Order: sequence, then C-alpha cells, then structure tokens
Amino acid sequence: MKNLIPILTLFFFILLSCDKNKEAVDNKKNSASPTVKTDSVQSHTLAHQKFSTTGKQPSDFVSNTYEVQYETEGDLNLDGLTDIALVLRKKTDTLDRRKMLILLKNPDKTYRLDKASDTVFPEEYNEAGYRIYNTEDISIDKGILNINLYDIGPNGNLFSQFKYFNGDLVLTSIETYNMGAGSHSGLYYEPMKGKVIEETVNTMEENMPSASKNFQVAKERFLFEDASPKDIIVKTYNSMK
Repeated sequence: MKNLIPILTLFFFILLSCDKNKEAVDNKKNSASPTVKTDSVQSHTLAHQKFSTTGKQPSDFVSNTYEVQYETEGDLNLDGLTDIALVLRKKTDTLDRRKMLILLKNPDKTYRLDKASDTVFPEEYNEAGYRIYNTEDISIDKGILNINLYDIGPNGNLFSQFKYFNGDLVLTSIETYNMGAGSHSGLYYEPMKGKVIEETVNTMEENMPSASKNFQVAKERFLFEDASPKDIIVKTYNSMK
C-alpha cells in the first residue's frame, strides 16, 4: 500500500459525491449505476461495438468522433508483448464521460481490442465547465494498470489499479487522499479481499497524531468494463457506517 498522504477530507469527498446537482449531471449522462457483478457480457459486447476490434496501431481504433487524450504502454497481460491503454474523449462534448480502451498486442505486432469501458474514467468537466481533477495520468507497470486522478479541491486524490485474472481485467485497489479543516484522511480499499484501511491525521494538535482503523466489508469483484472507482469508494465508505 502506498503511504497515505494528506489532501482533502474524506468527509468532503463524500458530501461532494452526494451533492444533488452532481447527481443530476451523473444521472443525465449515465442513467444506470455501475454494475459490480462478475458477469458483464452484455455491457462488454456493447462497448466493443463502438470501436474496431483489430488494428495495426492505436489510431485504427479511434473514430473521427473521438480523440486520444492519454496513452500508455506496458505489458498488461504479462505475455511478454507491449500492450496499450487509451483514454478517449468526445470532440464535441467535453461534459461526456470519457472512454478507455485496452489494446493487447498480438505476436504479429497487430493489436486487438480486449476491454472497453464507458465508466472507469470520469467526466473531465463538471456542469459548470470547471475541470474536476487538476492532473490525470495512466500507466502500466508490472502487469498493473494505474489510473491516478489528483485534485487539491473537494474531490481529493483518487488512485485505482486493475490487473488481469483469467482473462478478466479486475479492480484490485482504490486509494483516496483528502484534506480538510482539522484533519487529513485517507482510505485504502481492496475489493477482492474486502479489506479497508482508514487513516486520519489530526492537524489540530501540534504533533499531528494519526489513527488507523481496519474494516472488513463484503468481498467484491469489479470488472474494468463496468467499474466506476469514484462511485465504488463512496459506496464502500457508506457501508462502513
């Protein structure tokens, strides 16, 4: 687990996620809640229908409707070949949810579209036109897909990791870092283990003492195709109440 560092209160993060105006935007763009079941064949198929399934280079998978915002390379399925992850945004609608594609490399140096998600990467801007996260990045390292979102405002930092298990790309961890008046908080969640660690730093005292609590929640298996890390961590936090 990464060292938990201060940013914004988890309490602020939960309040923002529950804000009625934000819910209105989310409901408008994604009327169904993220599916957390292991069987997502239908959504997986629908996502694939929007893009080419094979190509010689990443641009072959991107239609004129979208543009590549982020791209990273690495051996994600640990077969010795360099795979590619893409984040796409719609050219004509900056408020729309972005799409993320996983392109696995074939032995003949072509690529195949293996996973596609409409939910794993959040909208770039809120309804008022303000950027939600200050900095965003993706990377592939040692078979792990990292999605890191940074914000010094109410959203805080949100880090998530995915890894292949028997052909499924599964969410393995989520971390949040938040800071607010009087305290700094962090939450670390491993869905497949049902393990949650909450750490709080009391900034009101001179030596800023920290406290750590461990929670056991229901084990979950969230697939890349349907996962929304922000929604998942809010649901998990609420389950700890």
